[in-house]
Formats: sequence, C-alpha cells, structure tokens
Amino acid sequence: MKIKYPIAALLLCFAINSFAQAPNLSTANAGKLWASLYQQRAAEYKALCFQAYNIARLRIDEAVKHKGTKPLAVVTDIDETLLDNSPEDARAAINNQEFDAKAWKKWTAQGIADTVPGAPSFFKYAAAKGVKVFYITNRDEDERAGTLKNLQLYHLPFADDAHLILKTTTSSKETRRQEVLKKYNIVLLCGDNLADFDALYDNHPSEENREATTQKLRKQFGTKYIVLPNPGYGDFEGALFKFNYKLTPAQKDSVIRANIKLAQ
Repeated sequence: MKIKYPIAALLLCFAINSFAQAPNLSTANAGKLWASLYQQRAAEYKALCFQAYNIARLRIDEAVKHKGTKPLAVVTDIDETLLDNSPEDARAAINNQEFDAKAWKKWTAQGIADTVPGAPSFFKYAAAKGVKVFYITNRDEDERAGTLKNLQLYHLPFADDAHLILKTTTSSKETRRQEVLKKYNIVLLCGDNLADFDALYDNHPSEENREATTQKLRKQFGTKYIVLPNPGYGDFEGALFKFNYKLTPAQKDSVIRANIKLAQ
C-alpha cells in the first residue's frame, strides 16, 4: 500500500518554477527542497534503498543459520529509514521555515507517512525468519499514537508498545540498544544517521571525529550496519554548524558557502 502526495508534488513543482520569485529562500532551505525532490522523484534514491535492504536480507539469512542462545533481533530507526517524511520537510523548506517541533508533531500525529522503498518487505521478511524487530526512535512519547498508527497502516511486524522505544531523557540511543541486548542478539541495525548505530557518534562529535569514527567502523557498514540515504537532515548538518541551533538562516548560509568546495 502506497500513499501519494499530490499536494506535496504540486508544492515542489511550484517551488522549482518560482525560485526567481522567492529571493528570500535561504541556501539551506533551497538545498532541503532539492533533497526532498530527490527523495520523492529520483529512481536512484529508490535504488539505493533497495540496495540497502537487499543486503540486509542477506545478513538475516546468514544470522539465522548461526543462532546462539539468545533470540535474534533487528533494531531500526524510523524516520527516513522506514518512514518517508519528505512531504513535511518540503512544506517547511518551501515556506523558508526552520524545523519546528509543533509543525513536526502535527505531521506525525496524522500517521500517514509513506514508507522508504524496500523497508516494509524487509522487516516482514525478518519477522518471517523468526527475528524480532525493535523500533528505536527519537520521536517523543506524545508521538506514540501517531507513530503506531503509521506503522500499523502498513501492517509492519511488532508494531506495538512493547517494540516501539521512544526517546526519554536523551537523544542517544545507546541505553535503549543495551536494553534490547539484555534479552536479544542484535544481528542488524538500520538507520539513516550514524548515531543510529554506535555510541561513538553521540555527544555532538565534530566533522573530523565523525570521519575518523566512520573509518574505524568501516567494516561494520553493510555487515551489521545498514545505512539508508538521507540528504535532507541529520547530524552531518549539525556537525557542519557545530551543533549551534541558534544560528540564523543567514549565518547558516555563510557557513555553507565557506565550507563548500568549488571548482576553479
């Protein structure tokens, strides 16, 4: 079952045809608009998602052949790993708006986000192989009802309170992963942001530290860590702005222009 977004598509078409009439659109939001367009329309985006989940299936097949004493589990993020929030991202970008928790929660409460290509079939496949699925997300507790509604819309396995683990006191997912590890062998982690995988990415590491950590963990990607593409937002953006969430759009634009590589 797929949900279409004709309004979002029309907004994107309007945006693309009217950049000249929107001189105040920030560089950052113009980029986010194109990122949403890529996520919604590019066959290459879909191919990358299928590639990720095809590899994930292979890893599940390997894991069930070598079961240990603990039952097996997959831990997955939700946003841009399983559910596609690009219509909300595009709405904010085209209106030149910064992230707003109230607007975001209005979107998640509806429980209508489409799925990331390949995601539903993979998680159903894992469940059919006897692997539990835990959804560890940084959505807040007051988003539980809308999130469950959205997961259940696609008949995703283990879409219940026991397997949906929301943010409590910290955005770090390490403690929540460790809770799952007490009873299960986590054979695979799926996410779009590197902090979805390892605590080494917690505590706002710099771009240099993120790069070094990724080099250190390079053998885990495609084996235990399955990364989904998300060009719109994430800690890569926070690291670029040194996690200063008080920067104005003009200040963000200055940082982007100062750090982008340009041909001579």
